[in-house]
Amino acid sequence: MTTTHEDFHAIVNVAIAYTWALDTKNFDALNDVFAPDATGMLNGVHCDSRDAIIARISGSLLRLDFTQHLVGNHQVNVTGDTATHRCQLHAQHVKTGTEGGDNFIIGGYYDDVFVRTANGWRVQHRVMQPTWRSDNANVVKK
Repeated sequence: MTTTHEDFHAIVNVAIAYTWALDTKNFDALNDVFAPDATGMLNGVHCDSRDAIIARISGSLLRLDFTQHLVGNHQVNVTGDTATHRCQLHAQHVKTGTEGGDNFIIGGYYDDVFVRTANGWRVQHRVMQPTWRSDNANVVKK
């Protein structure tokens, strides 16, 4: 089956909505990104529900002053009501006054399985895999 222009853009828009939810700390918006029964493997941590995914993300980001998550190089393959999506990520994390420097930058990728729902495309399973890190990891430590 060929991926339509509409499906491609709808899936990419969900990936982008994820980044805006994180960077504005509007974690309730993640309910429109992930399916209710979504699972994930986020930076090596298994999450067995949408609530666990949201708790993992919010717990990591609420203690930071600023973040900027950028995604690009999207690849989408739709088969009926499921799709695979992968994209590269670049995320900057800032905690002002951290000894050793205020910035921590991470690069990597997201590997997703999407499902088509009555409310549009949603992430069913997400793997976030970092491939490199730069600057001060103390920024993201508790």
